Amino acid sequence: MRSRYSAFARGDGQYLLNTWHPLTRPKALELDTTIMWRRLDIVRTEHGGLLDKEGVVEFIAHYREDGIAGWQHEVSRFLKADRRWYYLDAAPDTSAA
Repeated sequence: MRSRYSAFARGDGQYLLNTWHPLTRPKALELDTTIMWRRLDIVRTEHGGLLDKEGVVEFIAHYREDGIAGWQHEVSRFLKADRRWYYLDAAPDTSAA
């Protein structure tokens, strides 16, 4: 998760695509260059250990866009394949349910 955040902060779209699971990976990725990523807070993790095949990371990523502070709150799901972790998708938001 932290390496993907760093890739967003550096504008490294290729790394993001390389670490995206093939089941959900887009064909291309265009990053918004007006966003300046400032900080990543990991809220919680579930699974994702050495023997696990899936994991969850809840995070808040702080940014500035046009001088205005904002944040992205997400629960990301990851799958392990060939001893590497891949981003699968964002878990559905159930907070409004």
